[in-house]
Amino acid sequence: MKVALVHDWLIDRGGAEGVLKVLLSIYPDADVLTLVCGMNKEQLAALGIHKPVNTSFIQRLPFAIKKYRHYLPLMPLAIQQFELQGYDLIISSSFCVAKGVITGPDQLHVCYCHSPVRYAWDLQAQYLKESGCEKGVKSWLIRYFLNGLRDFDARSSLAVDKFIANSTFIRRRIQKCYRRESVVIYPPVETTEFTLHPQKEDYYLVCSRLVQYKKVGLIIDAFNRMPDKKLLVLGGGPDYEQLAKKAGDNIRLMGYVSREILIEKMQKAKAFIHAAEEDFGIAPVEAQACGTPVIGFGKGGLLDTVAEGKTGIYFDQQTPESVCAAIHRFEKTQLLSAQEIASFASSFSEERFKTDFIGAVEQWLNEHRKSCASKAAELLTRLQVENLVKTD
Repeated sequence: MKVALVHDWLIDRGGAEGVLKVLLSIYPDADVLTLVCGMNKEQLAALGIHKPVNTSFIQRLPFAIKKYRHYLPLMPLAIQQFELQGYDLIISSSFCVAKGVITGPDQLHVCYCHSPVRYAWDLQAQYLKESGCEKGVKSWLIRYFLNGLRDFDARSSLAVDKFIANSTFIRRRIQKCYRRESVVIYPPVETTEFTLHPQKEDYYLVCSRLVQYKKVGLIIDAFNRMPDKKLLVLGGGPDYEQLAKKAGDNIRLMGYVSREILIEKMQKAKAFIHAAEEDFGIAPVEAQACGTPVIGFGKGGLLDTVAEGKTGIYFDQQTPESVCAAIHRFEKTQLLSAQEIASFASSFSEERFKTDFIGAVEQWLNEHRKSCASKAAELLTRLQVENLVKTD
């Protein structure tokens, strides 16, 4: 069986690339196709890619590696130019346009959907606001393009044979945007690297890229109102300086740290705080693998990954007041033990992902083969009947 893995772009290592890595461990001989690749040989090898990556014409355009997002209007066209004849199974790992590849009736196309294109659907207003493009000519040009991208996204979903969603939240979004059913298979989390540490210290932890939609600012605002509680913030980003200026003496921004320090701080934290609405959210699962409970915004993928009152506490509004209330409630609530929290996190492991993914795809392949064989037999019978009629 010849397999193709289609990924939107390979620039940085993130959660979607973690899924691609495990898919390559399942299908080591698969060919990888992506719009733009900016990774070197060592980075590609770390993902399990040991042969040339097939890229689109965008790869050859000026500044494609650093400014690839500027070519978003060309991506629907570019993804449709990949030649996939000869492949039996096509797996698209899609958070933008990867699922838009053109496949034939004898090929099985499975889409592992990280999310329908967020800025073209329900988060369009939020992205326009955060980019300062709510009004004016530029705003209308962006809205016009996003309207076309939304049309492409919906149309291309019709050619996907089977959808896999990375959370219940994304399953609902797929149903809403595409009117398609999907199976939930949680993405693989390296839970074995984040090991249990039962003894906790007296600080709360945030680990995130410091950008607006991650809502780290409101967590800092909350702890500014609770000077007796310590907060560590790991991660960097464009909002670092702004957040550092308003952080009180009880808050320490450490910037980017090594993997070893990240794991150590996550193991020893009193609780991990997460204020963003995520599609899935890997960091809260990594924290729980360390036996560290989570205090998080009770929407999105967190509803799948954190058990309210057992492995963590939800807050229902993205406000400092709601975060403060959740922390006070956490300190009065008896959650599961660190060992039990870590055991809960193991249900999101890499091995569980492999088992679920292989089982689903094998079932669909068998159904697809039977369907193709049935249609071929039907066609042959019809031709034989037509030939008999002609002979008579």
